[in-house]
Amino acid sequence: MNPGTIGRPVVRARPGGGTSGYFNQQFQAHALKVFLGSHLVSDRPDVMMVTTLGSCVAACLWDPVAGIGGMNHFLLPEVPASDRRDDDAAARYGSVAMERLINTILAHGGRRDRLEAKLFGGARVIESSLDVGARNAGFALSYLEREGIALTGKDLGGLSARRVHWFPHSGRALRKMLRPEALSETVGQELRFRDELQRRPMDGAVELFGKD
Repeated sequence: MNPGTIGRPVVRARPGGGTSGYFNQQFQAHALKVFLGSHLVSDRPDVMMVTTLGSCVAACLWDPVAGIGGMNHFLLPEVPASDRRDDDAAARYGSVAMERLINTILAHGGRRDRLEAKLFGGARVIESSLDVGARNAGFALSYLEREGIALTGKDLGGLSARRVHWFPHSGRALRKMLRPEALSETVGQELRFRDELQRRPMDGAVELFGKD
């Protein structure tokens, strides 16, 4: 069954790509992957959003009255000036990812004053002089407080990668810690994005990930 054939279609917001999904027999739901730098929103009870996080953070937002919610996945807190005109790059930063997720939910029937949030990720999985996971987690917590969005659950920090399953219609979230041998793929993806961003011209002395 196509996830877009009943109810409000899933809203895709992944620059340059489509939604990757499959039917999950265990949960009897259409599982949609939320990639780094993307967000998805849906009000369908048979949709489950899935992402894997290392030092990245995913914010799961939900309007319990409208029964609509979504998830994002971001790499770093604030977008530097050099990336502000590049939608693909800007979506990897928390300040942009949060704004886009909220705006998409509101555009499809949600209300800001009813939003609730759950946060996941922010582990220290990359050897660096900076604890990027802690920065991401701190940004997300501060953002919610500043915007007056209720935080109803969080699983942040630590040394392990996570897989998160989010049901945007009901606000249910499941977290699974990954075994160390499953960590390499997640760290590899984050390092590839780090290297790509470090090759971009930066405004001033900005250290994305310190190298020891």
